Amino acid sequence: MVASSASSARRKRTFGVYIGRFEPPHQAHLLVMEEALQSVQKLIVVIGSARAARNTKNPFTAEERQEVITAMLLAAGVPRSRVLFVHVRDYFYNESLWLSEVQAGVQAHTRGSSDVALIGHLKDESSYYLRSFPAWEFIPTHVVSPLSSTDVRAAYFEGRLDEVSGMVPPAVHAFLTALCRTPEYADLRAEYDHLREYRAAWKDAPFPPVFVTTDAVITRSGHVLVVRRGQMPGRGRLAMPGGFLEQKETLLECCVREVHEETGLGDGVNLTASLRAQAVFDYPGRSQRGRTVTHAFHFDLGIGQLPRLSGGSDASEAFWMPLSEALASPELFFEDHHAIIEHFLMRG
Repeated sequence: MVASSASSARRKRTFGVYIGRFEPPHQAHLLVMEEALQSVQKLIVVIGSARAARNTKNPFTAEERQEVITAMLLAAGVPRSRVLFVHVRDYFYNESLWLSEVQAGVQAHTRGSSDVALIGHLKDESSYYLRSFPAWEFIPTHVVSPLSSTDVRAAYFEGRLDEVSGMVPPAVHAFLTALCRTPEYADLRAEYDHLREYRAAWKDAPFPPVFVTTDAVITRSGHVLVVRRGQMPGRGRLAMPGGFLEQKETLLECCVREVHEETGLGDGVNLTASLRAQAVFDYPGRSQRGRTVTHAFHFDLGIGQLPRLSGGSDASEAFWMPLSEALASPELFFEDHHAIIEHFLMRG
């Protein structure tokens, strides 16, 4: 029996699953993957934060990350056939949807096989998800490294490319160097500097500030009202009209004021009478500006002609977007605004 158990422990599992955001993949990620491939026949790399708008926390598309992971593994001598990929979105307010998407993506590759192992390292609370797949055997990695993608991104956006080269495999460094020459990088670098200055303005506060905002999900005749952000952060991204709460107004008053300022929606539209629901969205990392809690309101204007709009205040434009397009396009939206729209429009 002992010999049988030892033999079982040494055999290769058919599939291994390694979950991460890989923004970007670094040397420790490569070491974990190489170690995992000694224990499994095929490694399924689950790439998180897929289909999100580029920002300084998620600067690379899932497709770019898949391509660069493939390149770094090929350079390490790993055959392309031994690595499979799954892309999953972030679901800040619905953990079950995230778990379901991971499970479905993995099952598409395993095709009913139960010989699946989960690869990972229980380093802190950010590793909670490793306990969320009890059907998969857990194989802890022996790779211990202080490297983090957060540090790589900081060096990258601060122009310390020589430092980056010591953190990432050559294939990743080549990708990052090429991206430096693109307009996308220039926008991300400007946003990184903007956010650093924004946070610096509050660094001497006696307590970390908590900002309060409001956002409006306004629907009419199969459309939702969206604005295109005219300012950083998120310039050019789609968002709901909204903004920061002022000292002498209620949350609802703030929301209505911001709608009129950013969209030009006429005073003849009685938003308060059209209020259908409200909810608080407080995922701690929802905004890179700092801890920001938003109170969102859903206004349903019924059916009929779409009221005329005009962008103003912080919005470069405002327009009515078909619900089908809005719900199908999370990559176009700022922060968690797409998730908030989903919350109201997909209930029941």
